[in-house]
Amino acid sequence: MRAVLALALMLALAGCGRIVPEGRLPAPSSAAPSSAAPSPAAPATPLPPAPVLANAVLAGVALGPSLAALALDETDAASALASFVESCPKLLAREDASGLTRADDWRPSCAAARSWPRARARAFFFEHFAAVQVGDGKAFVTGYFEPEIAGSRTRRPGFAVPVYAMPTDLVRGWPEDVPEAQRTGRPPLGRYDQEGRFVPYHDRAEIEDGALEGKAQVIAWAADPVEFFFLQIQGSGRLITPEGEVIRIGYAGQNGREYTGIGGVMRERGLLGSGPGQYPASMQGIMAYLRDNPEQGRQLMRLNKSWIFFTELKGDGPLGALGVPVRRESSVAADPAFVPLGAPVWLELDRHEANGLWIAQDTGGAIKGANRFDTFWGAGEDARVIAGGMSARGRALVLLPREAAARLGAIAQ
Repeated sequence: MRAVLALALMLALAGCGRIVPEGRLPAPSSAAPSSAAPSPAAPATPLPPAPVLANAVLAGVALGPSLAALALDETDAASALASFVESCPKLLAREDASGLTRADDWRPSCAAARSWPRARARAFFFEHFAAVQVGDGKAFVTGYFEPEIAGSRTRRPGFAVPVYAMPTDLVRGWPEDVPEAQRTGRPPLGRYDQEGRFVPYHDRAEIEDGALEGKAQVIAWAADPVEFFFLQIQGSGRLITPEGEVIRIGYAGQNGREYTGIGGVMRERGLLGSGPGQYPASMQGIMAYLRDNPEQGRQLMRLNKSWIFFTELKGDGPLGALGVPVRRESSVAADPAFVPLGAPVWLELDRHEANGLWIAQDTGGAIKGANRFDTFWGAGEDARVIAGGMSARGRALVLLPREAAARLGAIAQ
């Protein structure tokens, strides 16, 4: 799973008919008015909080437009089809948390996709899918990428930032060892100290000061602490050695400590913006401030107590949460409670670069809720620029197998 998400990056920067799906009860009708009028002096009763929409079914599903009405071109469709084929083994094996599909719904399209000619990819999606809108369909979209930073297999001059694998003492506490106030579900991550007490794990400052020496394998050494900080936010990346070797690393775990988006802090302090002396409110602007003000920047980064541990990856691309490689301009991170992982997603946005057909193959810690997406832009300087500045709004549609859409009542039987 990609560790972080893009909202983390942004924080670091900072007419359809509604359907009541089968098997769901409609909302209860309003209660009859009371025969006793309230006293004029009585305070108004506050409205109850809005319910948490746990998945797509509860958010509501509506019929989308005909796929033929979408501006889908063959090149876009062909790259999406290739990613869809890679997703199919997982689609057929995993349970859909969104409530929109069943594994068997995907069998016809997955069987057809294996041999479908790429030159006719548009026809594949037209034939096998129907577009639906989840909730109001209003999308907010960010971007992420695979950073490339300088690194080395061995520690040497200029390469002193350790890239740690999972430490041996990072564990989940036994329930009886966890303070009662923290017993809110899954036991928290932490460690046992020398007295046998379960305590929070080392935070970023402690790790930077050497707390993990001898406790965790060092995969490699990075050259630049600022670049590595942002690689941790992305959750995966490439280390390029002076000899030209490429070491690809991916998310292995996290220390269980709090994530703080330093972009939000910098905004509150007046460091980011468009005024005199301020830095641009973007990833590039944040990095520029950290470099121009090394001591203040170091303290800012330490406000983010979260630390990401890595594993070395083999293969032709970073793996997303679905367990398949994510591809530039084809893979998008989504909340699996609202989008089946592996499903096609259509985006129409105010940033034209991100318009088109994507495949939901990843998740992110901050990619939560209906119509919240994080587009993947690959590696390289252009990927950094596009992803670092991506903040788009518009409309999102989820493409479902026609059988699933029909069962939900989203297309005519």
